[in-house]
Amino acid sequence: MVIREHGEPEVLQRETIDLPEPGPREVRVRVRAVALNHLDLWARRGLPNMKYEYPHRLGADVAGEIDAIGPGAVSAKTPLVVGQKIVVSPGMSCGVCEKCLSGSDNFCSKYKMLGENTQGGYSRHINVPDANVLPYPGELAFTEAAAIPLCFLTAWQMVVKRAGVVPGDTVLVQAAGSGVSSAAIQIAKLHGARVFATAGTDEKCARAKELGVDEAINYATQDFVAECKRLTGKKGVDSVIEHVGGDVFVRSILAARWGGKVVTCGATTGFSPTIDLRQIFFRQVQVLGSTMGSKGDLFRILELVAQKKLRPVVDRVLPLWSAAEAHRLLEERRAFGKIVLEVD
Repeated sequence: MVIREHGEPEVLQRETIDLPEPGPREVRVRVRAVALNHLDLWARRGLPNMKYEYPHRLGADVAGEIDAIGPGAVSAKTPLVVGQKIVVSPGMSCGVCEKCLSGSDNFCSKYKMLGENTQGGYSRHINVPDANVLPYPGELAFTEAAAIPLCFLTAWQMVVKRAGVVPGDTVLVQAAGSGVSSAAIQIAKLHGARVFATAGTDEKCARAKELGVDEAINYATQDFVAECKRLTGKKGVDSVIEHVGGDVFVRSILAARWGGKVVTCGATTGFSPTIDLRQIFFRQVQVLGSTMGSKGDLFRILELVAQKKLRPVVDRVLPLWSAAEAHRLLEERRAFGKIVLEVD
């Protein structure tokens, strides 16, 4: 499924493409499943300063099997054998700069994302660097494994690396039904936090409780700032995990305690909120940006999934050729967890 122009979901079209043999230190993957992210929507609509090579393929989250191995390809953690089941790390970097070599490859100046500023996984095959080939997490279905990489890595960076959540913390996770948030809830609970989460319907609140949320807040009928204050004895939460933007970001600052943290990784409802800076400097609230995470952290995440301490949340599975329908469902917020495309 490719795009040759930006626009509505209908620009996604089925097409036959040529794929070269894997080059030096590349692996060709037979894609079995590819999960959707909001990144797919933004890339389809068009992102500033991004130059696409058409036909362009979206898709950052890939699970499948090794189909061919390029010259010199190696892997420290999983056998490079044709037919081996693998997961693909969605972030690509130069591998040789100071940031990459210090384990902070998501800070690399040449950092790219599959499907965003390079070709993605909406296809039967994709060539990827050997460094992006990761071990398969246990006995999961391909459609479950594809639901892990981007959202869990993003959530791990936010909860563990940026917010520094420790046992006893109170954490508010916005928009519980998103892939990142469904992962953040589990990671925060794994680290001993008391977790609150917002959602727009009672059904999604119930789903959030099933994931381990201590208190679910329906933002359509409740004021989440007032609820956070009530639930914490008027203090506010230690950390807010946020990717909604707009007014939700502004009010997330109000929900944080004095000296608390608001960690943001996106702005699905608006990039230009109007903020009262007094709520930041006077109450010493820390506002922290976050993008993806290191490839190394994905190894730990996949181990925890294999140990059944974390689990991907899949709302529904559609065939790759229904990508346009999948995009519409995601845009309309009709999913709890991930929408995954299965590749026959």
